[in-house]
Amino acid sequence: MSDNKKIHVAHQHLPNPFSRSDIHEGQIAEHLGRINHEFHEGFEFIKKYPKSVTIFGSSMLPVDSEPYKKALELGARIAKDLNYAVVTGGGPGIMEAANRGAFDVKGKSVGLNISLPHEHEANKFLTDHIKFSYFFSRKTLMVFAAEAYVFFPGGFGTFDELFGVLTLIQTGKIPRVPIVLFDSSFWDPVMATLTVVMQDKFKTIDDNDLKLMEVTDSIDEAMSVISKAPVSEWWRIIS
Repeated sequence: MSDNKKIHVAHQHLPNPFSRSDIHEGQIAEHLGRINHEFHEGFEFIKKYPKSVTIFGSSMLPVDSEPYKKALELGARIAKDLNYAVVTGGGPGIMEAANRGAFDVKGKSVGLNISLPHEHEANKFLTDHIKFSYFFSRKTLMVFAAEAYVFFPGGFGTFDELFGVLTLIQTGKIPRVPIVLFDSSFWDPVMATLTVVMQDKFKTIDDNDLKLMEVTDSIDEAMSVISKAPVSEWWRIIS
């Protein structure tokens, strides 16, 4: 990964870590003020995109990898065929690929970036973006924004987002939204583990939970799932 994809952010530009010793009125008010500001700005930002698909995946996958190429193609198809905004975390890897696909066809390519002490800069294929300091506010907006979610191979962050979305749907906190797991070579072993360990052995999930996700290697199949999903009217809530 090239050095020009990395930037260093001064620590004073980020919220200070909130420790037990900081729990007094001034510190709490300061953090609550920042959090409130991020949610307010985030909802105002995402209101501009009432139809969107959020795409997740590793920041580490290179341009010549097959997942990158597929994310590039899918981003272009979503933007061109459906005229939906393509929303990502705005970084490199899969995020860049999906944004690049939308950008190349002159579609809406949106990034919800996160400030980190040592971070990758926002990719150059964004038509609009916003930066967050808190992961939880950023994740709320990425989840809140979508008609469908597509998960490419990824690491801890990708799994955090996936299980967060699954939990919200499972518990009825958000309506059921299509979840597409793209690349069976990555996701089939994950689904096997969920089935054998969580469902069959420990009974912590059931068959209906597993049906919330669909694994595919086909761009056409992913597009079919996305295009058949009803358009959410979440924007009416915050308009």
